[in-house]
Formats: sequence, C-alpha cells, structure tokens
Amino acid sequence: MSIQDIYQAVVDFDDDSIKGLIDKEISAGTDVKKILDDGLIAAMDHVGKLFAEGELFVPEMLMAATAMKVGLNVLKPHLAKTGGSTIGTVVIGTVKGDLHDIGKNLVGMMLEGGGFEVFDLGSDVEPQKFVAAAKEKKAQIVGLSALLTTTMPYMEETVSALKEAGVSTKVIIGGAPVTAAYAEKIGAAGYSDDAPSAVALARSLVK
Repeated sequence: MSIQDIYQAVVDFDDDSIKGLIDKEISAGTDVKKILDDGLIAAMDHVGKLFAEGELFVPEMLMAATAMKVGLNVLKPHLAKTGGSTIGTVVIGTVKGDLHDIGKNLVGMMLEGGGFEVFDLGSDVEPQKFVAAAKEKKAQIVGLSALLTTTMPYMEETVSALKEAGVSTKVIIGGAPVTAAYAEKIGAAGYSDDAPSAVALARSLVK
C-alpha cells in the first residue's frame, strides 16, 4: 500500500476503498501533508488535465471529486493537529434567484482537492450573505455561480456590495451564460468555464 494507491483510487473513482487506504498510511506514520499533496491533490490535478484533454467529462469529474472528498474528510482532523495550512480560503455560492448547484458543487470539491479551504453558502445567496461570509472567513476569493441569464445581475450586485463594504476579496465567476467579457465589465478578478480552470485561476490569484 502506498500514496500511489490513494492517487489511483481517486483517478479510478473508487470512493469505497480510499478511507481504508488513507487510514493504513496514517497508521504507518506517513506524513499527512504528503498524503494530501501527493495523493489527493496530485490526483485531482491529473483528473483536471484529462478533462481539459477531452478524456473525461463532468460526470467522471464528479465521481473523482467525490472519492477525493471522502479522503479529505479522513485527513482533515489529522491536518488540523499538524497545523497543516491551506493555500487560501474561498467562499462560494450560486447567486440570488438561482437554484442550480451541480457546477458550483463540483468547483467547490475541486477547489478543496486543490488545497483550498472552501465555505459553500449553497444556492439562492443574497449579495450581503457573500459579504458577511467573506469578512467572517477572511476569504481571499469569493466564487459566484449563475446558470440563468436573469440572475447574472446579482453577480454585479455582489461585486459592488463587497467593494462598498471595503472587502478587498477577489471575485471569480462562472456558469453557462457567463463570459470573460462580463467578468471584466462587473469588476470581477476572473472567469472560468469549468472546474479545473477555476482551480488554476484561484491558485493564480492567491500566489
């Protein structure tokens, strides 16, 4: 058994065996941060690469992310003990009036798999709720999702609300009707059209 097996379990969408594999590594005294970095994060990076190359699709990415999430839940208490640091904090949610959450959920899981601490506010989230959460969690990034053209204006409202509240958190946006031009128009820091590129964008913003 090795970290490679954990990596492979994520790539193979094997959420049944991942807990046992991680428990064995922890019992053997393997560094928890190494399990996270070389097992879970490296596997999700590989999954993201396969998606970008057209080898995997959203359902497979969701299955890999689910396996990664199982592993992450095993590691979290141990990471807390070792003071394992995350690379940044992200508050995400689907904007007011919009109940779509599959894409947002996938982005949240991929961000966690990419080393971020993620606070998911759910769907139909008011601008002020994003502001309050960004302040409370001291988030470096706020991620906004919208799947309806009619709810996109709430993205702009949220960006404005954050600025008015003096919160310098960077905002990233995504969703089927959203474009890079719209992100620029409303003053967001960036736009992503899929989960792996959302992780890459978030990493670039916290460097």
